[in-house]
Amino acid sequence: QVRPVESGGGLVQPGGSLRLSCDDPGSRFNDYLVGWYRQAPGKEREFVAVITTYGSVNYGESAKGRFTISRDKAKNTVYLQMNSLKPEDTSVYYCVAAEVGQQLTRGSWGQGTQVTVSS
Repeated sequence: QVRPVESGGGLVQPGGSLRLSCDDPGSRFNDYLVGWYRQAPGKEREFVAVITTYGSVNYGESAKGRFTISRDKAKNTVYLQMNSLKPEDTSVYYCVAAEVGQQLTRGSWGQGTQVTVSS
């Protein structure tokens, strides 16, 4: 079973950038649909981005134009590059991996990584 692990969160100033990573060295991670969600305290979980095994991508409204999801198949890793960060991007970011044909949210979730955007 795939077990995604996120990394790369931290504290960044408004306007700054962060790159989150998600991988599972013990699985054929390249064979999974992989997405990012985020959840801030007191708010509902929000879809951020998804990438298919073929590299097709889709973004949530808050991510369009600022975030880029990509996958490095040689490293078996999916990245979320976040630019022009705003305080409202502060959340725990979760990676989720699903088998092809499986609904993304029913896949395997990571533990999350905290992103804080603050001056």
